[in-house]
Amino acid sequence: MGTHDHKKAAPRRLDIGILTVSTTRSLADDKSGHWMAGRAKKEGHTVVFHDVVTDSVPAIQKVLCDAINTHRPQIMILTGGTGITPRDVTIEAVRPLFKKELTAFGPVVAQLSLEDIDSAAILSRSVAGIAAKTVVFCIPGSLAACKLICKAVIFPEAGHLAKHVSE
Repeated sequence: MGTHDHKKAAPRRLDIGILTVSTTRSLADDKSGHWMAGRAKKEGHTVVFHDVVTDSVPAIQKVLCDAINTHRPQIMILTGGTGITPRDVTIEAVRPLFKKELTAFGPVVAQLSLEDIDSAAILSRSVAGIAAKTVVFCIPGSLAACKLICKAVIFPEAGHLAKHVSE
């Protein structure tokens, strides 16, 4: 079965979780998170979890694991904390939880970002992988980056990924 057939057989409606990592934002002013939730619903998915957590490895791991265990999203998107400052620890928190890493995701996002923001793309880090039976994406927190990555990569492949993870 080829990629086209896999996508055709993939689920159309998914349970999506969204977690914004920030020390300055609250759920009320989480523009990126609210945009992703709206986009997920527009795509026919259900948002089963949406919250904000501070930039702390233990806090990120606890909230992420609790969300996965309680709400069982097929897709979990973390936004924010992927830069290069000392407080950017999302990737360091999430990567150890992966059973498998989707190693092509980071380079694909870097290429998209390069086309959009030129050489500043090297300042951002993105990863994706499988934690439990959930596909987890860690992407930059800017609204522009969220829109770009969700439209170009995450939502087009979400069902396909969820299908494989559930096998």
